[in-house]
Amino acid sequence: MSRFIVIGGGAIGLNAAYQLARKKVGSVTLLEKGQVGDGSSSRAGGIITGLLWSETGVLARTISLRLYQELSADLERYGYQFQDVGCLNLFDASSWAEREALLPLYDRLGFGYEVLDAEQMRGRWPDLRPEADQIGLHDALGGYSEPHEFVPALARRCRDLGVEIRENARVNGLETRNGRVVGVQTDLGTLEADAVICAVHAWTVTFMAQCGARLPIKSFVHQRYVSSKLPEAAAIPAINANPQGGYLRPARLGTTDFRLLAGGETENRSEERVEDLSFHMAGLSAPASLRAQLTANLTPLVPKLGQTRWESEQVGLISFSLDGEPILGKLPQLPGLVVGAAFHSGGFAYSPVAGLLLAQLAAEERPSVDITSFSPARFAAEDSAAYLAKTVVQADAFRRRH
Repeated sequence: MSRFIVIGGGAIGLNAAYQLARKKVGSVTLLEKGQVGDGSSSRAGGIITGLLWSETGVLARTISLRLYQELSADLERYGYQFQDVGCLNLFDASSWAEREALLPLYDRLGFGYEVLDAEQMRGRWPDLRPEADQIGLHDALGGYSEPHEFVPALARRCRDLGVEIRENARVNGLETRNGRVVGVQTDLGTLEADAVICAVHAWTVTFMAQCGARLPIKSFVHQRYVSSKLPEAAAIPAINANPQGGYLRPARLGTTDFRLLAGGETENRSEERVEDLSFHMAGLSAPASLRAQLTANLTPLVPKLGQTRWESEQVGLISFSLDGEPILGKLPQLPGLVVGAAFHSGGFAYSPVAGLLLAQLAAEERPSVDITSFSPARFAAEDSAAYLAKTVVQADAFRRRH
């Protein structure tokens, strides 16, 4: 029987463990340096849309959306349900041309969408007030997941499927033999495995550098807020409000507790370098002015936001690769290891399909999608070194939401 180790207990690591357990191809151990979901997964916006900017991305997200529906059924008894309210991607006149050029790609791949003008959007969602020149690209299959529901539900399901989840179990490095990864090194000794999956998000650069691989990834601070309670639910979809510099969606803290969740950018903030494996996101902070800025930007779009105040703030990290696409695949120099990282602001959205693909690669199965364009091997060593050496501010990184 094969032995699998998953490093990282966020949404992607949990999904990889879940898929391996369902395959019944061997024992699965998940190692998390803190508590499950205590990194960016608990700080995520949770929005998903399939209307991305590359063929691989669209195909992968199509699977992710299907898997979210399946997970909603499988995890219902654990307290999770996917909120299929749709996802509206907003553009102004200047930014629409770039996205409009992708419509033939969506048509060719058979991914449905609607292009809506401001009047149509106002008519469909009574609580939405886009500006007259704004254009909406609507994904009816999209929606959102509540991280505080999804992560613990998936962890419980993994345990019930036989996954051994070890919390407070930091991995310090990889164990290799004859050039192949055969396990991991922990504070409590070496654990052997036939395949190891690394899904440690912002810690990937430092961890992989210690293992002799340099991956061109930059991380940036991401902040999200949840409002005080509304008298009634807001009649809006999940919204990637690009002209307003943020995103907004309904939020659920219970069946009758209606709120709004929003996130925004800090454009002039430099990247966050995670250079120590003991780094924790609790040490991050957001500018005090950001709450007021987010309210000013988003309230004209959703006036109900003006009836609330920001009641909670969570700060995490989002990561981008050199070309803005995820990094998912095997490393030629480290056989026995599979890596998944740099899912821009869409780690939660990618997590079901990323987990599936990581599990398939670890189990030596053919991936459900051709992920050549996500391969870690696509970057030349000199390009990776140059990217890692320079300091990038958030405004100069790729603007890719969910």
